[in-house]
Amino acid sequence: MLKLGFLVVLAFMGYWIDHDICVEGFGVNWGTMATHMLEPKIVVQMLKDNGINKVKLFDADKSTMNALAGTDIEVMVAIPNDQLLPMTDYDRAKDWVRRNVTRYNFKNGVNIKYVAVGNEPFLTAYNNSFVNLTFPALRNIQNALNEAGVGDSIKATVPLNADVYFSPESNPVPSAGRFRTDIAELMTQIVEFMSKNQAPFTVNIYPFLSLYANEHFPMDFAFFDGTPSPVLDNGVEYTNVFDANFDTLYSALKAVGYGNMAILVGEVGWPTDGDKNANLNNAYRFYKGLFAKLASNRGTPLRPGYIEVYLFGLIDEDAKSIAPGNFERHWGIFRYDGQPKFPMDISGQGQDKHLVAAKNVQYLPNRWCMLNPNATDLSKLANNIDYACTFSDCTSLGYGSSCNNLDAIGNASYAFNMFYQVQNQLDLSCDFEGLAMVTNRNLSQGTCNFIIQTGKYSISHKVLPGIVVLLSGFIFLLL
Repeated sequence: MLKLGFLVVLAFMGYWIDHDICVEGFGVNWGTMATHMLEPKIVVQMLKDNGINKVKLFDADKSTMNALAGTDIEVMVAIPNDQLLPMTDYDRAKDWVRRNVTRYNFKNGVNIKYVAVGNEPFLTAYNNSFVNLTFPALRNIQNALNEAGVGDSIKATVPLNADVYFSPESNPVPSAGRFRTDIAELMTQIVEFMSKNQAPFTVNIYPFLSLYANEHFPMDFAFFDGTPSPVLDNGVEYTNVFDANFDTLYSALKAVGYGNMAILVGEVGWPTDGDKNANLNNAYRFYKGLFAKLASNRGTPLRPGYIEVYLFGLIDEDAKSIAPGNFERHWGIFRYDGQPKFPMDISGQGQDKHLVAAKNVQYLPNRWCMLNPNATDLSKLANNIDYACTFSDCTSLGYGSSCNNLDAIGNASYAFNMFYQVQNQLDLSCDFEGLAMVTNRNLSQGTCNFIIQTGKYSISHKVLPGIVVLLSGFIFLLL
């Protein structure tokens, strides 16, 4: 029998319609941790072109909200973890609601449906940093929504990682699910408050991470197309970890008296690069099974029926932390430039086709940075590659990734080009102490794509405030 134990999870939500045939109950997570972000109005048009009617954000950025105004797309805005402390003051919470919710509550405004209070604040990796802040912040935000007269239609929720519940070592099955011992009392208080306000429980579920974290995890169990070794739980058969994880949560809720509470899957998806199991074929397999499941409305063994999920994520984000793994920058169903990665059967009925790409995306000129074939002193090559990868995204070079098969020359060129593109193709950013040169030749080979970065829209504030270049052993900052 497969041991479930703690199931590591992450996720985001939405709702998708494909013209005449649709799968209800899913949306997307729109993250913006990128060096070059697509213009919000371009992304919103891409959502509309694909019939995506639900989106989850990680903040309440004004430019994003303005782009969503008048679209009727359901929106979950968010309060990041580092803003939870101010929200424990009710006046500050009321001010946040006024600035980020009620200001958009007008005809042809933004269709805000949820406020996410924090993001997985009870992760064990946070060492209890947000344990005493989350519930007071949640309570203040919901009460502020109620006071503002929008609480009947806009609900506060807390997107939680699946590590807030578990099944015990002695009985590792979904029906034995309980909330984590160290936060059990707090979780009961949160669930009781959200239920009283008719807010959903939001959980992030990541079958990929179950596979990533345990080399002995049965691969078939991460997908939806069956397994020769199902988990048996009091006569109930589980053939995939998503159902098992979801029902473990259901059992934890039932154990504290809230088994009928609405559940949203805030994040669920499969990355396409940065790990041996993160690739296009596996992502296609995962989403094909997920959409078929959603289309069937069969739910899970303990909670049959409709499930609302938000895919994680919409677009690749090349500035995300890779502390969890190199795959973190490759969760998007679209590439960094809004191009679809693979066919998706969003009808759940065997109708594979590519999604509609982002329109009117502008790119930098067709120039790449490569290792200079005439360079003779290669003693500083390793240091320069390390420097390039420190300030750009080289995760595709890792083991099992899309650029893993490049030779030494290809590795250097890939690193140099990624830095060059991040820095908007500034001439000095393709020098590397004389080791690099600019070329008009596309260096892409096999599965490895040497990108041309998008242009025009401003570079993200999340990366370097200026342009850093390495010349003759010195670092210069060009503002």
